[in-house]
Amino acid sequence: MVGDAMEEMMSEEKSENTTVVSNELVAKKSGMTRVFDQNGNHVPVTVLEIIKNFIVQEKTKEVDGYSSVKIGYHEKRKSLLNKPMLVELEKANLSGDSLPSKLMEFSSVENAKLGEEISAENFTKGTIVKITGKSKGKGFAGVIKRYGFSGGPAAHGSKFHRTTGSIGNRATPGRVWKGKKMPGHMGCETKTIKNLKIQELNLETGYILVKGSVPGHKNSFVKLEITKKSE
Repeated sequence: MVGDAMEEMMSEEKSENTTVVSNELVAKKSGMTRVFDQNGNHVPVTVLEIIKNFIVQEKTKEVDGYSSVKIGYHEKRKSLLNKPMLVELEKANLSGDSLPSKLMEFSSVENAKLGEEISAENFTKGTIVKITGKSKGKGFAGVIKRYGFSGGPAAHGSKFHRTTGSIGNRATPGRVWKGKKMPGHMGCETKTIKNLKIQELNLETGYILVKGSVPGHKNSFVKLEITKKSE
């Protein structure tokens, strides 16, 4: 009887101390630098700051038609958040002077509990990840910069240098096809880079070094997702 009671107490303690882990994480891009590997080779890396990710809502197929977990991140003062956001965070048992101000959905999280913080324990050195972020905005751009068009002759006699060129057809169809490559807003698009390797990380200090470049400007937020473990 005593042994059974002890086992129940141990199981309750384990259930209370279970950490919420996930193969996905939202991090903050701090910039780029370089490191040197064991062989002395120069490796360009992107520095990602590990920020707090809180579970705000758990969606199910029965209620929402699909299963996912809504994550809150990027803490701000409570006074800066609007009322709908505060109500949603209150339902997740989140309170305090600083609360998450942005939301994102993850496909799945182990041991998901509302209001709990997600641990980055699943991310280790050598892990292969894909990173999604919003690319830098470059404003209004022409077809040469935006799509790599070759342009016309650079001679003085030519009147066709960097313009678009012909965009239409004859009387049939008598319109410009949808999706025609033309000048317009460049950048600010959601981009995903696959097969990026975690070169180094330190959970205590709170940073991840990813080999290569990552979409987005400095201080932007990116989503990491583990694809496979290489080491």
